[in-house]
Parts: sequence; structure tokens; C-alpha cells
Amino acid sequence: MTGTLYIIAAPSGGGKSSLVNALLQCMPNLRVSVSHTTRPARPGEQDGVHYHFVDQARFDALRAAGTFLEYAEVFGHCYGTSRQWVVEQLQNGLDVVLEIDWQGARQVRAQWPDCVSIFILPPSRAVLEQRLRARGQDGAQVIARRMQAAVDEMAHYHEFDYLVLNDDFDTALADLRAIMRCRRLRRDAQAEHLKPLLAELLAQ
Repeated sequence: MTGTLYIIAAPSGGGKSSLVNALLQCMPNLRVSVSHTTRPARPGEQDGVHYHFVDQARFDALRAAGTFLEYAEVFGHCYGTSRQWVVEQLQNGLDVVLEIDWQGARQVRAQWPDCVSIFILPPSRAVLEQRLRARGQDGAQVIARRMQAAVDEMAHYHEFDYLVLNDDFDTALADLRAIMRCRRLRRDAQAEHLKPLLAELLAQ
């Protein structure tokens, strides 16, 4: 059975990464794509685990070679998703999550119409700003810029298939799991997975 490609997007501070990490712990058939980026590694980030860190020249070469399923520039840094890696995982029956923004989501939907896209919303702007400040990594000017970018990101919520509210973490996680479980139970997927059983049940 071919896996499903999921897009999960959220504004910065929306809790996307924490939710995806929790999904990986409880869903063994799920993989998350590790993007290439020109952004410098943050403290604690490992190359090949959190991102594939490359310089601008290498990124441009990969883009020119058609390596990326999607790519975008965010806050002056480039991000791209490996097309070959995604295809291999899906062909092996694994589900794949892309943590990308609305720009990347548009590119992927154009090439992969049967992907499933999910947008995560914060409970309020005040909470979103509080989460950004709690990181302790940025000054007031940077936070203001990130808040405006978050508003711009959220304006594209209507382009996604599902909306998940990340107010209570456990509830948001359960909602994401429900979406993915439902997808696995759709008729065409189950008919392929249960082909021997259906043949037995319907034998004349």
C-alpha cells in the first residue's frame, strides 16, 4: 500500500514541531522529511537530523538540478524538500509529513493533488506572541517581524484540508492522529490492504 503525503503548516510559534515529534513517537509508519536549509544551525540542532545544513551555492545547485519537491525563502533563508526521499518513503508504504509553509504547500499540492494538508492554529494572538517570547532567542524587533509573518501565514488557512486548534496539546495531537487514522481507513486503501480477506469473504 502506498503511503500518504501530509503537509502540516502553522505560524511560527504555533507548536507544529512539538506536535509532529509527538506524532512520530506514537505512529510507527510515519516519517518526517528533513529539509535542506541555508539557515545556520541553532544550539542543539544536528545536521541530517533536524535539517540538512548547506550553503547558498549548494542549495542553488540542488534546486537547479530539480532535487526539490518544493522550496521557499523564509526570513532570508532557503528551505527545500528532497523529492527522491519522499517518493521512496511513500513507495515503501510509509506516510510522510512535510513541515512547510503555505508557499511550499501550494507547490506540493500542484504536483501531488492527493496529499492531505493540515493547518495548525494557535488559540490567540496573545498566546502566539507569548510562545515566541518564551524562546528567549529574539529581540523585540525580530519578534514583531515574526508576528507579522505569522499573521500573513495564517491568512492562507483556507487553502488547507483540515484545521487543528493547538490550545490543549493532547487534544491537538489526538485530532492529528484522527485525521491520519481516517485516511488509512478510506475504502481504496483498505481494499488494497485487505485484498486477501475480501477475496475470501466474497468467494462464491
